[in-house]
Amino acid sequence: MSGNGILVTGGAGYIGSHVGRQLGEAGERVVTLDNLSRGFRHAVTCGTLVVGDTGDRALVLELLREQAIGTVMHFAGFTIVPESVAQPLKYYDNNTASTRTLVECCVEAGVDQLVFSSTAAVYGTPASGVADEDTPTAPINPYGTSKLMSEWMLRDVSAVTPLRHLALRYFNVAGSDPGGRIGQCTPAATLLTKVAVEHAVGKRPYVSIYGTDYATPDGTGIRDYIHVEDLASAHLAALGYLRRGGASTILNCGYGHGFSVREVLAAVARAAGRPLDVREEPRRPGDPPKLIARAERVRTTLGWNPRYDNLDQIVGDALRWERKLLARSAA
Repeated sequence: MSGNGILVTGGAGYIGSHVGRQLGEAGERVVTLDNLSRGFRHAVTCGTLVVGDTGDRALVLELLREQAIGTVMHFAGFTIVPESVAQPLKYYDNNTASTRTLVECCVEAGVDQLVFSSTAAVYGTPASGVADEDTPTAPINPYGTSKLMSEWMLRDVSAVTPLRHLALRYFNVAGSDPGGRIGQCTPAATLLTKVAVEHAVGKRPYVSIYGTDYATPDGTGIRDYIHVEDLASAHLAALGYLRRGGASTILNCGYGHGFSVREVLAAVARAAGRPLDVREEPRRPGDPPKLIARAERVRTTLGWNPRYDNLDQIVGDALRWERKLLARSAA
């Protein structure tokens, strides 16, 4: 019999830690499971941290039962597209096989609510560059495929068990907690905003643009950037939806408009108050030219109202966090 506890897998990572913090602030009882391979102990600011792996069946089953877990929020997974292209089996093992184990444990323990961290990479390269939830899925890299396979598993299991799920397909997550308490700490990060603010504070000698010959207004890739704090609040809205008996579904998480790489770099330069050293490089494998969400459904289904839909806010919060990390390392 499930309870009211929430298990947050991968909750010591970038997105999971923001969700865990918001859950704790909302008075929820949070248990974080993270193997700390890419997460950080200090990022878990609420509830209990258990160091372990989502693919450890015995551990997961024990946690679900002993902690009276009623909802699982599943963030644990690798997310670097170029790495997935170079090491596909690593992604199918960690992202797909471990999710299978987690879902099996949920069914066995009677957990009937799961929020799944999915990705817009499941869409691949839609012809218009804009995707709604009904756009055909056609991932072009193993990362996207590993997440789509997990969505399929959840769909099929939810059809024959009491488990209901909500898969949130993230577009490009950026920024940090506006309060400066936590933020992205990923070493050797590849996300544009993180890389650019690292350069702005002197951690990187330059920032690269991968591909300047796309069929976009300025030749660089266009993405729908969503503030991590808004994305986290969508997870709390998802929790409420499932608790009210909402049916299993899939929702895009984005703002519905995009910015090019050059526009993001210009915003970082504005925030930093100095020009950036920008290098132009060839395209990277697995990168679509344009990917923007149609995101009306998440608002109407969950009653979600984002608060930080502003590129300068996103970049400013990311830069303030990066400066804090720099000061901490120098102390």
